[in-house]
Formats: sequence, C-alpha cells, structure tokens
Amino acid sequence: MKKLLLGVILLGSPAMAVPVVPNFTQGSMTSHTETTSKVTETINTIDYTTGWQYTITGTNVKHDGLSISPGTTPESKVIEGVNSTWTNLNVNNKPNWTIVNPGEAFQFTETYNGPGLSQQTIIQRTTEIQSVTDTTSIFSQ
Repeated sequence: MKKLLLGVILLGSPAMAVPVVPNFTQGSMTSHTETTSKVTETINTIDYTTGWQYTITGTNVKHDGLSISPGTTPESKVIEGVNSTWTNLNVNNKPNWTIVNPGEAFQFTETYNGPGLSQQTIIQRTTEIQSVTDTTSIFSQ
C-alpha cells in the first residue's frame, strides 16, 4: 500500500519550469566548405558544303578553252510541289592544260570540292572546378 501512495503523490505534483537564460553576450561561428566538380564534355562540329568548287591556279600554263561548268539544260526536279533545278559539275569535260613556255618554271594546282561533309572537328575536354567558401558569422545578444 505504501508503494501505491508514493506513486499517487508523484503523479499529482505540478512540474515547475526553470527559465533558460543564455550565459553569453557575443560569439562567432566559422564555416568552411570545399566543393569539387568534374565536367567531361564532347564538342562535335560538322561542316557541310552544299555545292561544288573547282579551282585552278598556276603560272606559265594555259587551258584549251573547254569549260567544266554545267550545261544549260539541267535536269528538272519537283520537290513537294516546288519546281527546282539540279546541276552537277561535269568533271569529264574539264580543260586540258599545257605549259606556255617549255623549259621555264611553271606552277599548277587543281582542286575539286564536291558537296557533302567537308570537315569534322571533335573536341573532348574535362574541366575540374574547385570552389572554396569561408564564412564567418558574428552575433551578440
């Protein structure tokens, strides 16, 4: 019976709160954060030409007068209701070149670039980024 009476006395007692008062007047807090990121990227650039280019340069040379340009009767194509023309460079009809003054120095360069892929550049790079942040907070009461 004594045990029961003690339990009743403890349960019936009101709890008293004690106020909490900070015992400081000022202070500071310092934070240090380091972040490292690694970015890997691929840059792929593709260049196309949509036409043709035929170039001849030289010194002490001449051609026989033939033209490599397309004829005046191109094929006619209809694309989605739009009339358009399509012409190609006739590489089988290119001029013949001869040296003007035999025995003297000469230079001759002939280039042909047709439509299609003209250049592709691929750059692969990895960039590492490091960030450091130091923060100081000062507070007072």
